Amino acid sequence: MPQAGLDWEMIAMVAAVGSSAVIGWDWVASRDGSRSDTRKGLLEVAWPVLFIAVMGLMLKFTDFAAVLLLAAVITGLLWGYDAKFARRKRTAGEAEPVVIDMARAFFPVIVVVFLIRSFWVEPFKIPSGSMKPTLLVGDFILVNKYTYGIRLPVINLKIVEMNSPKRGDVMVFRYPADPSLDYIKRVVGLPGDRIEYRDKVLRINGQLVPRRPIDDYQSRERLQYFPRFLEAFDGAEHEIILEKEAPGYVGRGMDFRHSANCDYNNGGVVCMVPAGHYFMMGDNRDNSSDSRVWGFVPDENIVGKAFFIWLNLNELGRFGTFR
Repeated sequence: MPQAGLDWEMIAMVAAVGSSAVIGWDWVASRDGSRSDTRKGLLEVAWPVLFIAVMGLMLKFTDFAAVLLLAAVITGLLWGYDAKFARRKRTAGEAEPVVIDMARAFFPVIVVVFLIRSFWVEPFKIPSGSMKPTLLVGDFILVNKYTYGIRLPVINLKIVEMNSPKRGDVMVFRYPADPSLDYIKRVVGLPGDRIEYRDKVLRINGQLVPRRPIDDYQSRERLQYFPRFLEAFDGAEHEIILEKEAPGYVGRGMDFRHSANCDYNNGGVVCMVPAGHYFMMGDNRDNSSDSRVWGFVPDENIVGKAFFIWLNLNELGRFGTFR
């Protein structure tokens, strides 16, 4: 995986350098006021390639929403400046600069994409097996961005209150230890809940969470079968899997905010969920780094509610199987 990321970064860097060289060469060659059709054709490719490559490299330093916002600002300013000032200075018959043509074409598309993914739905790809059997590696899912309130993009500040998360919701959130990363888990504990997970048994506020065994789950990656159960929160069932060989206790993986609310021992962990926070767990209970390890998810880290699988290239039949 790290190597693949490096390859994409190198491709973007090469594309940026190459397109910049073409644009620089054209600038030098055009000082006499002439431009051949060949150079114009190269510019029509070079400017979009440079723009996309630079925006792609920006993802190394910030998230996709911020990159989209920056792209919208840049293309909007270029288009607006040309419409307000530069266009008036061009002589009759003078061609519109390629960069302005690119900005005019890109701006509305970028704005529409930015608004859709910021306030309506956002696509995510499942990177790990922590939510098996509900979600598999390679699932492309849609996340509802307004279920839990409308938030300003980039800064994630809630401006309109709507619904609160419920136990059993599958939620995407910013990882508390590194908010640049998005995680997906199931909501298990609400603010004020007492969560007890001992010897692979879950209790909420002293009440045993009901579960019943069903047929074993076959792991294609590990060629093994694991016990599978239907667990129910407020009557709504979802599947979980356990491993017979895995220990029942859970160790705290790091120090985290409100860690004093949790008590760890050889049997497991007991936590009191603080106000404005949520306790998250993966459905693959013995192979999930979740609130048992890194603590509670604050409300301001919520991204949205996962609700739909729209693609899995390895299993096309999974379309729409998750609700």
